[in-house]
Amino acid sequence: MFREETPISRLVLWNIDLTLVDVAQVTRAAYAEAFQQVTGEPLVYLASTAGRTDSEIFYEFLARNDVDAESGAAQIADFLHALGEAFARRRDQLPARGRAMPGAPEALAAVAALDGTVQTVVTGTIMPNAVAKLAAFGLDGYLDLSIGGFGSEHYPKASLIQFTRMRAAEAHGSAFPESATVYITDSARDVEAALIGHATPIGVASGSTTESQLRSAGARYVLEDLTDQQALLHMIRGATRLPQAG
Repeated sequence: MFREETPISRLVLWNIDLTLVDVAQVTRAAYAEAFQQVTGEPLVYLASTAGRTDSEIFYEFLARNDVDAESGAAQIADFLHALGEAFARRRDQLPARGRAMPGAPEALAAVAALDGTVQTVVTGTIMPNAVAKLAAFGLDGYLDLSIGGFGSEHYPKASLIQFTRMRAAEAHGSAFPESATVYITDSARDVEAALIGHATPIGVASGSTTESQLRSAGARYVLEDLTDQQALLHMIRGATRLPQAG
């Protein structure tokens, strides 16, 4: 997938939910099963998931449903384990009840063809569920998921961006400067995380966040969706300054 003769120096990070795929129905069902299994209480009131990790979402669920947290670290570990199992039981539902976002496969293929570029994900979803979401629509082959940032790591997304940059450098033997890192997302919270994590955000108004909200959060580059691959590549090139040879 990567050209050995081309020095790798550009890092393209992708959010998953409502940026690359929409599997909200399956995800909500898995959340509800895992929450009730761990707390003994039904998940009646949902919370906003955009830009949040699965750990953060669990605590939001506790607060919204007036469920007292018991032993924090143990409880969140139990929830994430139960969430992985609940989602795995529903993997066969993903193609029927979910979809790849418009233009997502073509956008990933176009970015994969850029010289000197590695692409992966930074997502609040735990790793097994993230891989399942992408694999269900044949999107995983375009991404180096071994270096990605996932909700399994219990860090905010700004930190996941920085950790992913370091893992990319170690894995590919090439520096990935902050100025050559972009984060593509539909979430205003992710745009803010990108700025904190020293990556240039590219907003995609494909979820519930509007273009004006993405720009207000700090996104200079915003797409309506991923169907215009040339516009996407133009934004990626404009947002990244690659190190000069020599």
